[in-house]
Amino acid sequence: MNILLQHLAAVFQSAERELRDADILLSDERIVEVGQAIEPPAGAQVIDCRGKVAIPGLINCHHHFFQILTRCLPGAQDAKLFDWLVFHYPVWRHMNPAAFRAANRLAICELLLTGCTTTSDHLYLFPQAQSEDPLSLQVENARELGIRYCGTRGSMSRGRSQGGLPPDDLCEADERVLLHSEDSIRRYHDPRPFAMSQLHLAPCSPFNVTRDLLIQTARLARKHGVRLHTHLAETTDEHEYCREVYGCTPLELMEQVEWLGPDVWFAHGVCFCDAELDALATARCGICHCPSSNMRLGSGVARVPEMLLRDIPLGLGVDGSASNDSSDMLGELRQAMLLARMNYGAAAMNARTVLRMATEGSARLLGRPELGRIEPGMAADIAVFDVERLGFAGAADPIAALLFCGFDHRAWLVMVNGRILVEKGRLTTADETQIAADAVREARAMWARSGVIR
Repeated sequence: MNILLQHLAAVFQSAERELRDADILLSDERIVEVGQAIEPPAGAQVIDCRGKVAIPGLINCHHHFFQILTRCLPGAQDAKLFDWLVFHYPVWRHMNPAAFRAANRLAICELLLTGCTTTSDHLYLFPQAQSEDPLSLQVENARELGIRYCGTRGSMSRGRSQGGLPPDDLCEADERVLLHSEDSIRRYHDPRPFAMSQLHLAPCSPFNVTRDLLIQTARLARKHGVRLHTHLAETTDEHEYCREVYGCTPLELMEQVEWLGPDVWFAHGVCFCDAELDALATARCGICHCPSSNMRLGSGVARVPEMLLRDIPLGLGVDGSASNDSSDMLGELRQAMLLARMNYGAAAMNARTVLRMATEGSARLLGRPELGRIEPGMAADIAVFDVERLGFAGAADPIAALLFCGFDHRAWLVMVNGRILVEKGRLTTADETQIAADAVREARAMWARSGVIR
């Protein structure tokens, strides 16, 4: 099917190219032409986009969908990471298939509505009593709603009895993790360009998985040609834990367990010294910046401008919806811009640099060169925003306005793989009201089961 987006006020094609009063022609899953006064093919659907700005679909490189049912619980609103986790583990223990479904659908809905077209999710919660595979449910819900999905099979295998942070009953045996990971790769990883479903491997963090699982996971991932992901250097507490347990820093541990390379991306990266930034640049390891979560938990400020100067691969993620507490992808771009300016000055981070980070940068982390730019031959993943709405009225630069202005980050149109999933600000593949109602019901039921709120 041919679709022509016509008379766009501005198009952010890539970091090197922008257009004004432009058109975009798409055919099936690909962008065919970008320019001005494009003649629509016979039978094409023509969409008038006057007063609108098009950007490449935003790419979210780190999330935890399941956490969305535990947003802003009173007992952890002011906690730092380790205390926050210890509070939430007993609640997450009570996730069931209905809760996973409701959480997945709500997180994906929020992402799509705020311009995200590809999302990773770090799913590390596999309750022992679960009757259905949480990963299978996630793949099913991503397909249902139409988002391009890049899952990561997470794991926790080092419980409190072994000196880890989570309860033992939320942990899995290393052997089970590896068997399920290999089976999941075979079932859900499509290595082809333009794939709608890919899967990578992601032990949760140095403080809740065994050293051996980190090594075996790296070898398994490389055997199957998939990528590696984990949390790293998020807080000073993690740094101290690794010093005490492993006798080294978190990044030194990663080097020991074969986790340095261009097929690896880490979430957060707040606590790196100069030498470690240099080592990341040499190894071409990627970093997913999660500014809202880092601010919310008081974890610190990642050295993003310095990473950019070293050409460390950088992407953007909203992180879990209980440490953000939102899946507002466009809002995350604004946070990234402002947080960098707070520490490095007003000229340290401009809107276009952040847009590149959340598109081309994130695509690089996920190994998806066909994503992240509006150019012929690229994937037909596009987000369009109305910049003549109240919150953007009067803005002189329509592209920068997406980050500087606005009190509502809802996209006007979102296309994934050439399919319209958001039209005039509304989801086309599901009922938003029902998604919200299901999430409220399942969240309250889980709170009751756990006893955290009666």
